[in-house]
Amino acid sequence: MTPFPLAVSWFRTLLVLCFTSALALSQSLTPADPAAVGMSAERLTRIDDVMAAYVADAQLPGAVTLVARHGKIVHLSAHGYRDIENKSPLQTDSIFRIASQTKATVSVGIMMLQEAGKLLIDDPLSDYLPEFAKTTVATDDGQGGYTIVPANRKITLRDLLTHRSGYDYGTGLAKDQWAAAGIQGWYFADRDEPIRETVRRMAALPAQSQPGTKWVYGYNTDILGAVIEVVSGQDLASFLQARLFDPLGMVDTHFYLPPAKRDRLATVYSKNKDAGLTRSPTHGQGLYVDGPRQSFSGGAGLLSTAHDYAVFLQMLANQGVYDGHRLLSRKTVELMTVSHFPAGTPIGGRPDGTGFGLGFSIVLDIGTTGLPASVGQFGWGGAYHSKYWVDPVEGLVVAYFTQLRPAGRVDDHAKLAALVYQAIVD
Repeated sequence: MTPFPLAVSWFRTLLVLCFTSALALSQSLTPADPAAVGMSAERLTRIDDVMAAYVADAQLPGAVTLVARHGKIVHLSAHGYRDIENKSPLQTDSIFRIASQTKATVSVGIMMLQEAGKLLIDDPLSDYLPEFAKTTVATDDGQGGYTIVPANRKITLRDLLTHRSGYDYGTGLAKDQWAAAGIQGWYFADRDEPIRETVRRMAALPAQSQPGTKWVYGYNTDILGAVIEVVSGQDLASFLQARLFDPLGMVDTHFYLPPAKRDRLATVYSKNKDAGLTRSPTHGQGLYVDGPRQSFSGGAGLLSTAHDYAVFLQMLANQGVYDGHRLLSRKTVELMTVSHFPAGTPIGGRPDGTGFGLGFSIVLDIGTTGLPASVGQFGWGGAYHSKYWVDPVEGLVVAYFTQLRPAGRVDDHAKLAALVYQAIVD
């Protein structure tokens, strides 16, 4: 017989999910009194206090934080500066480079194509990109070098969605070959080459590990972006605009910024132990506006606002529906947000108890996180120190945007999690 407390827990979860689904069908993401959705307005102000302190102590240049529960925005704030030198304050509609948060949108695009019968995620990648029919892997030769061997099987689309294709960011054993090809790192805004051509050249370079053997973070989602282009017959930007951004009303999400929005783009800063925050000389301060505008990086190319991205997350929290528009089926969202790895698989330095689904990390064991969370919570972040998560049990959506690289030892992500969950009072 099920113990009574466990039965109560499952009943409460069911009520929460039913309540969230009902809201999803009739409402868009709009502000509401926190008390109406079981949160404390007074406790949410602690987020403001902590973020203001980070800015005052030169730990962050600034940040925009959005917290929503059951489809209602209960906290939206901006602290600090879009541009420190010019004393330009951040606004809640400031635009940020979201880097790897792009991956979630492209993963959704692949699942849309599966729902349309255009592909299956267990298909070989070479069905769509023939140059990947025979790939290679670099293996340690035990003498400080490496040997190139054939891959022991074909890469599948699911390998790419779960980061187990074996491709890193060109910095592994065969980094000399990747460097010679001019393909290293996640930053693509400076490339005067369509992503399809860059990915075509990747196929001739050795992977870091055999397909399907372990979680390796790298060009997986950039390759999926090229798959979308081939299958849909559109460039990635046009596909995402038509299938995702326009239906969701994500009017400020772009691969390259319209010139009229230049003054809303936040500046990237670097954390320096001796000099504090300094304006980053790299990572494309202006190339998202003035660059070649040729490379649509599915792994790290998008710009967005906290509100736009929260709308995207709310669609997932709503099991594929937003403001009356269904973009994905409930069953597809379920498939994306469960772990596709055996328990205990190392996932990018995350603690034990973390899994990975089709584009997101998944909380499997609350106790290992050391922070409040829920089993089934999913999320990720970006190279510029942004972060997001969705907690289906609590009906939470959190989007946190800043522009800091490298970030050093700032502990804002962990503190934000503690601050959001301490404000739940129902």
